[in-house]
Order: sequence, then C-alpha cells, then structure tokens
Amino acid sequence: MIRVLNIISDTNIGGAGRVILNYLRYADTSRFETHVALPRGGALKGPLLAAGALVHEVDGMADKSLDLKVIRELEGLIDRVKPDIVHTHGSLSGRIAGRRRGCKVIFTRHSAFPVKPYLKRGPGRWLNGLVNGYLADRIIAVSPATAENLTDSGVSPKKIEVMMNGVEPLTRRPPEACAAFRRERGILPGDFVMGIVARVEPYKGHEDILRAMARIGRPELKLLVAGTGSDEERIKALARELGLDRQVIFLGFVEDVATVFSVLDVQVNASWGTEASSMAMLEGFSLGVGVIASDYGGNPWQVEDGVSGILFKARDIEGLAGAITALMDSPTLREKLSCGAAAQYKKRFTGRIFAGRIEEIYTKTLEDANGER
Repeated sequence: MIRVLNIISDTNIGGAGRVILNYLRYADTSRFETHVALPRGGALKGPLLAAGALVHEVDGMADKSLDLKVIRELEGLIDRVKPDIVHTHGSLSGRIAGRRRGCKVIFTRHSAFPVKPYLKRGPGRWLNGLVNGYLADRIIAVSPATAENLTDSGVSPKKIEVMMNGVEPLTRRPPEACAAFRRERGILPGDFVMGIVARVEPYKGHEDILRAMARIGRPELKLLVAGTGSDEERIKALARELGLDRQVIFLGFVEDVATVFSVLDVQVNASWGTEASSMAMLEGFSLGVGVIASDYGGNPWQVEDGVSGILFKARDIEGLAGAITALMDSPTLREKLSCGAAAQYKKRFTGRIFAGRIEEIYTKTLEDANGER
C-alpha cells in the first residue's frame, strides 16, 4: 500500500480542493491510501471525509503558503503518518517539511499568471529554479500555460509533468426541473441563456461579459452568474448601470451546479488572469455544454476552437460579442459545439483518466527513487 499525504492550506473549497476530491472518487484504494492535511476548521474537511480520505487538521496553516511554526507541525504529522509521498498543493511549508523528513515530494501548481520580472532573469530566476528543484521530485502543471510559467521562472522542464484536470461527470436535470428553474428566475421561452460558474473576481472577466452583452443589445440574451467574490457588488452595480438588470441573474454560491449547466445554451469563460485548468468548464463539457472562452492561460488547451467551443482574444469585448451573436443566431453551431464538448470530455477529461494519471506519477516517482538506491 502506497501512503500519500496531501497538504493543502486553503480554508475554502477552491480549485485545489476540488482536484483532491475528484481524485478520491476514482482512486485505486487497493493500492493507495490517501491522507490530507488541511487547516483546522477548513470547509474541505467534511467532503474529504465523505470521499474516504484520512484527514488531519493543522493549526496555523490557514491560507498561508509558508509559516515556520507550521513546518514543525507538519514534520510531526509526517513522522506519525509515515507517508511514502508528500503531495503539496501550494504549500511551501509542506514541501519544506516533506524534504526535511526525507520524503519524496510532489508539488502541483494549480494556477497560471504572468511571471514577475525579477523571476524571469538574473539571480531571482536562478534562485527560484534552485529552490523549486530541491523541494520537489516532480512538479505537476495543470496546463501547458502553467508549465510555461514554471520554466519562465527558472524551473527545469525535466521536473515538470503536464497533466490537465479531470472531473466527475454531472447528471443532467430532468426537463421539468429545468423549466421550473427558468420560470423562477424570469427566463422566458426563446431566451438564449449563457452562464459563468466562477468566483466573482476582476480577473474572471465578468465585466467584459456584461459590456459585450450591452454591445449586443438583445433582450432575449440572459446571463446566469453562479458564484461570489470580492468583485460581486461592483459587477451588480455595473449591470444596473448598463441597463442589464433583467438580463443578468446573480445566483450567489451554487452547490448544485448541475441544474445551472442543464439550462444553459452555452457557458462563457472570459478570464484574463490565473486561469490554468477550469474544472467548471469541464463539468459543463460532461453535460455537452459548449463554451465561449478567452485564449488566456490553459483555455486554449481545453477548448478545441470550433469543435467544443469558440475562442476569443482575452479582453477583446468586440470579439466576445461576436462569438455570442454567432451562437445566438445559429442553432446548428450550438449543436456542433455541444456534441464536440461531450466527445472531448469523454476522450480527455474524465475523473477516471485524471486519477489514473496521478497514480502513474506516484508510482513513477517511487520507482525512480528505488532506482537511485
């Protein structure tokens, strides 16, 4: 039995937490025993326990990548759990603790963003590459864009494994449930319904979507906004300012995203920052919901342009408006993207494919370690 200790510092259930949960649904429990260290009182605890993980709460780790006291706490936990592999998700403390206790360490980079200038050249780049190289036997990049971030900041490509995320398929809601959902939110027969399932943060592009809708100027165009975040009040105010009060429907945090995706004609992803591998997009794909997506980060590697979605240049409001209008006016194109999204999901993005690849990396890391002895 291979024992893996995942370390995650997130207090809320974000992308990294969902990655662990998706893995657990398809993990080979006859070969792998999954432990997870997380902040005390973190929202991820309940879902992890329900998914079969062995959970360890750690004080002082909440939303901190690096904390000297936490390193000592994690070293003690590692001594008790005795993992074969320490797999960290953004926790520098976890990588240091794992290395100090002599473990094989895997680090997953879940985000993609512009590399800071001081990391692109000179001593900063050299030091970053040295530190990341020493603290991890392997680094999983969740998209080629993420891998490019790492290599641009000095990390050796020999350390990096590119592995796109996979998700559990959603179950399409029955027609009567979808009809009730639409009625309750004032969506009329014949309306064209888009949706964005994401935190409401500036870099997720909600503003660009609203400005594209205002440019199109068609009242039958509706947008469902599922999620909350720091930019929520500003975006609500912008919707009122643009006269989109009746077209933009704010749902807040939605646990049952399957119902949202079940009523959509298309999903939209207008990210221009930190987008590496959108799991919401893949969940939509599992129901055959195509996407209009920016060309930022990992999106071009998830979306086959013209097959499972339409790509537009990030921050190009005119291009986004054109893509929306094209889909509104062409049921044939919508059906093509729907079929393409479902086929692409089955071929590349299932939870089972994802879990199998994770376990291949675990096995290869240990085999390499044995070969070094």
